[in-house]
Amino acid sequence: MRESVQAEVLMSFIVSDELSFRLPVELGYETRDPFAVRMTFHLPGDAPVTWTFGRELLLDGINSATGEGDVRVEPTEDEDHLSDVHIRLRVGPDQALFRASAPPLVAFLDRTDKLVPLGQECALGDFDEGLEEALGRILTENAG
Repeated sequence: MRESVQAEVLMSFIVSDELSFRLPVELGYETRDPFAVRMTFHLPGDAPVTWTFGRELLLDGINSATGEGDVRVEPTEDEDHLSDVHIRLRVGPDQALFRASAPPLVAFLDRTDKLVPLGQECALGDFDEGLEEALGRILTENAG
């Protein structure tokens, strides 16, 4: 059984109203972390940066504004038609704004849904075991 989905999309990194540039972004999804998607941004002159956030957040953000805190996803214009999507990532006071075409994101999410249908993430037997193990490690590290 295939255990991951990968895709590469071009996004615009919006620096200001006058300045933006296109860059490749790798999308990743793995059954060992079925609730999350990963976006790896390849910024010129810097090491790649990976953000991990909820698959459902990305899916919901294609049609309406969603997300609080560090990740916000929302359609750029007409919410009745697939157009572009803004993805805003924030670390403290710093933030980065990216613009992506919705159809490649939808295609990627469709492939993840074929691998693990939305709402069926908990049905993966090894996910619960892996989560329990990870929580145990975190609690042990924090206690010491």
